[in-house]
This record gives sequence, C-alpha cells and structure tokens, in this order.
Amino acid sequence: MLEKLPGTPHPWLSLKSLSIKVGSMLCRCRSPNKYKRLDAKLERKMVEAKKGSSGHHNFKSIDSIIMEFPQLRDGLKNIRAVFEQYDEDSSGTIDRDELNKCLQKLQLHLMEEEVEDLFHSCDIDGSEGIQFNEFIVLLCLIYLLKGPSSSHTTSRLGSPQLEVTFDTIIEVFLFLDKNGDGKLNKSDMVKAFNDPSPREKSPSHIARTRFKEMDWDKNGKVSFREFLFAFINWVGIDTDEEVPHTGT
Repeated sequence: MLEKLPGTPHPWLSLKSLSIKVGSMLCRCRSPNKYKRLDAKLERKMVEAKKGSSGHHNFKSIDSIIMEFPQLRDGLKNIRAVFEQYDEDSSGTIDRDELNKCLQKLQLHLMEEEVEDLFHSCDIDGSEGIQFNEFIVLLCLIYLLKGPSSSHTTSRLGSPQLEVTFDTIIEVFLFLDKNGDGKLNKSDMVKAFNDPSPREKSPSHIARTRFKEMDWDKNGKVSFREFLFAFINWVGIDTDEEVPHTGT
C-alpha cells in the first residue's frame, strides 16, 4: 500500500518537514482564533457536500487517490499562469492590491471581510503576500465557499479543468472525512488507510503519524484549509517528474 508512482515522490515523505515549518509559522505569526470564522464556514460547506454525495465516492482507497496525482499535478500547475498574470511586480507574491484586482477581473464578488479572512488564512508565513502554493489554496477555498452553481466560478476562471481539479481535491477530503463532520480526526485517517481491505489493516501508527503531520495547530482536528496546504505538497506541484525521489 502507498507505493509511489514511477518518477514521483512518495506522497508522505515531505509532509513532516512542511508541517513543522508551517506549524511553527502559524503559532508564531497569529492566533488560531483568527481562522475560526473561515474554518467554520468551510466545515459547513464540507458537511453539505458530504450529505449531497449520498455516500458515493470516486475514491475507494488511498492508492486510488495516489493514481490521480499526475492529473491533479497538471491541473494545479495550470494555475501558475493566472498567478503570474496578477503578480504585476513579478515579486513572487500577490499583495492585497493585486489580489483585489485579480478577484475583480475574475468577477468573484466577495465582501471585504471575506477577502481579509482568505488573505490572512492563506498567508501562512505572515509575509503580507500570497505565494503560488498559497494562491492555489485561496482559489480552491473561494471555489468551495462560493460554489460554481451560484457564482459561475468555473466559467469566470475560464478553466473547466480547474473545476475538475478542485472537485477532485474536495472528493479526497470527503473520502478521508469518514464521520462527515467537515473536519478530519485520527479515527478518520485510520479508517481511510484501511479502506477497502479492513482484513489487511495498515498499522494504526502510520495513519496517526500522517494525521499529526497535517494537524499544524495540534488541536486534534484538521480543517479543509490545513488539509489543502498538506495535500498540494503531497501531490508535488513543484516536483520535476523526470527525477525520481531517492528518499526511503
């Protein structure tokens, strides 16, 4: 289980170092309470999505998720052109003014409070600028919060592939969220790692370790926002596919 695809990094190898780094940033830069409002909205959206799925999932196991990595990687890389378009000063980050221009151009009408919540929750290093990985998370959060049916988010982004990519990421979260409460816990991870072969159980400490790597604020729960940052790193959008990972 969890064998890596040829030419791709093992999905879990780099999560620990990332989680330590980002977790330290989150604790140092701002209080977790500042995320509560946004994370509560995300939880409600994920609960609604879980109910709407009626128990049907495209994913049956962790391995089936890994098989989607090449397509997910391609879809996420396509966002870079959008990022570079609105990074007007080519600084490698998008500041508030550039973000507002981006949202206006994409006709994503958000309240000022919503924009501030999204900016702060995605600016994980407190640099007052949104980097590429953070921009992916921000767009996915907007996609989930606004919904394509009500705001035509996909057509405004001009990318049907992006809709498919974000929907797939949401489905991964729903697969992991076994109790359907809109957030992940250790029990969810253990169950997900044992699907679809409960008779051939993976050691529970593996799933618990993976969970710990995503639980940056160490509160025993992983929000969709926390999951997104970890999952993007898991997929490996900045990885050269021609160079296999040599880690063990």
